[in-house]
This record gives sequence, C-alpha cells and structure tokens, in this order.
Amino acid sequence: MKKNIAVLGAGSWGLTIAQMLHENGHQISIWEINERLAVQLAKSRKFKYIPAINLPKNILISSDLEVVTAKADIAVIVVPSAFIRATARRLAKATLKHGLIIVCATKGLEDKTFKTMSQVLSDELPKKARKNIAVLSGPNIANEVAAKKPAAAVIASKNLKAAQTLQEVFMSRYFRTYTSADVMGAELGGAVKNIIAIACGISDGMGLGSNTKSAIITRGIFEMMKLGHSFKAKPETFSGLSGLGDLITTCFSPHSRNRRCGEKIAQGKTYEKAMKEICTVVEGIQTCKAVHHFAVKYKISMPITEQVYQVLFERKQPQKAVLDLMTRQPKHENSL
Repeated sequence: MKKNIAVLGAGSWGLTIAQMLHENGHQISIWEINERLAVQLAKSRKFKYIPAINLPKNILISSDLEVVTAKADIAVIVVPSAFIRATARRLAKATLKHGLIIVCATKGLEDKTFKTMSQVLSDELPKKARKNIAVLSGPNIANEVAAKKPAAAVIASKNLKAAQTLQEVFMSRYFRTYTSADVMGAELGGAVKNIIAIACGISDGMGLGSNTKSAIITRGIFEMMKLGHSFKAKPETFSGLSGLGDLITTCFSPHSRNRRCGEKIAQGKTYEKAMKEICTVVEGIQTCKAVHHFAVKYKISMPITEQVYQVLFERKQPQKAVLDLMTRQPKHENSL
C-alpha cells in the first residue's frame, strides 16, 4: 500500500532511507532544517558522501516542516540525537494527520534525563501520537544500504499494528525487516554499540590487533546487557540485530563513523577535530557521556565506557586507558 512518508533529517542515513522508501513505491518528502542546504539538495539531488544517492525529482525537499509533514502517514525521524527533543517540539506544533506513525531511526541516549529517543519523543508529542511510536535499529551502514547491499533491521514498537505496517513499508529485496515489542532493548543496543565502536577504533588506530578488538567487543556485550538490565530490557534482544549484529558491523566497518572517530583519536586528535574530518555527527560521543553519567549515578560497572569517556572528555591518553583496563582487579568471566 502506497504511503506518504516524511523523512525528517537529510544526513546520510536519512537520505538513504528516503531513497529506499521511494524505490518501494511510496511518496517521499524530506525535511532539512537549514534552508540553504535544503535548496542546494533540491537542486543537486546528490549527497557527496554517498555516491549511490541520486534523489528522484518527485521527492519534495524543504526546510518547512509543516509542508513536509502535511500529508504524511508516516514520519521517519533521522536527526542527530542532540536535536531529537527540539525536533519533536516542532513536530508537535505542526498539523499532523490522524493515525500518523512515527518511527525513530536515531540512536542515542539523552544526557541528564537518561531517556532513549522514543522516550524523548513521548515527552514532547501529543498524546494521540504517542501510541504509534516505533524505532528502527540494526546493523545498517548507510553507504552499503544505498548501494543495495543486503541488510536487515528491527522495527520495535509497543503497537504491533504500527510495527507490522512499518515492516511492510520498509521491506525490500535488499532490506529485510523484523518486528519486536522490546523497544527499550532495541534502542539501548543501538546506542551503546556506538561507544564500543569508538573503543574499537582507538584499538585499530593504535594497531593493537584482532585479539584486543575481539576482547573489547565481547566485554562490550556485557556492558550492553548490564545497562539493559538497569532499564529492564529483555536480555535476548541484545543477541539480535539491534544488539550483537549492530555491534559487530559498527566495530568493523570502514564506513562506521564511530569506529573512524576512535581511529583518529588514537592518532592524537581530539574528538572535535575527528568529527570535523569525518564531516558528520558521531553519535557515540554524546551517548558515551550520557551512559557514563548514568553508570556513575547508579553505580554500574562499565569499564570500557568509563575509559572511552576519559579519553574523549578528560583527554586521557589511549595508551593509559588500555593499561588501566588490562590491570583492573581480576574478575570472573561472566562478570564485569
């Protein structure tokens, strides 16, 4: 069934989703908050960081949120996590179609409130829209999806009907979708893996090898699950696409922004300089701050997150961070 879909956010993942959903036969509108960039994108139909992006002329691109969402049956939110709350507030003021389904494709945790992106949306959106909120999470590198390389993702929602509708909308011959009711698990898995990916990038940048990287990933799974336990997420979710699958992809892909950021930091650059060179938002940075603050407040042992936080925000030398991880008090294999 053809749907009118508004994609809010014109970054690499947002444009990839817009192009993919258009190919699935849906009518697409894209919101880019910056008017100059919206005009530029509407003219070029290209995105310099992903060659496979070539947006058709019948996709509306505008900086006017009201125009983009006016006829939408589905709104896909793909703005950076730091702007989710502000975007939700703007969306709440727009004239929204009855029964609008909102799917959040942004991964992260809000600092200070420690809320997931769907919880932030619930805070700000009208009551009638909250029941139709879903999240999209999985091992999805934008460059590869745009190039039509097979991928899979999870659509999680407490509203099964909304999840099934989105499953049908997103499903294609190269993008397979699964449904889940564990929204919290899907979001936490998608958020925490970015922190572990930064750690793996630091390891890669230091030339520490496969043994080190594998240890970071496996211990990172424990941190992911321990945080999930605090949020009462289902443990089995973290072994699925939004947990383990996303973690592995992000830690190994040469296109992973978080892994690349870690690599540059290991080369002596600050995270600000690294992000500038990558030319895009690195979600793991702000997520690391939020998760670290949560872990400290509630006394949760998350040593990898702690060391990444110190490297990012306290300018700790990566070599010292590795040494501190290796010389911690001995632990049982199934504990942190």
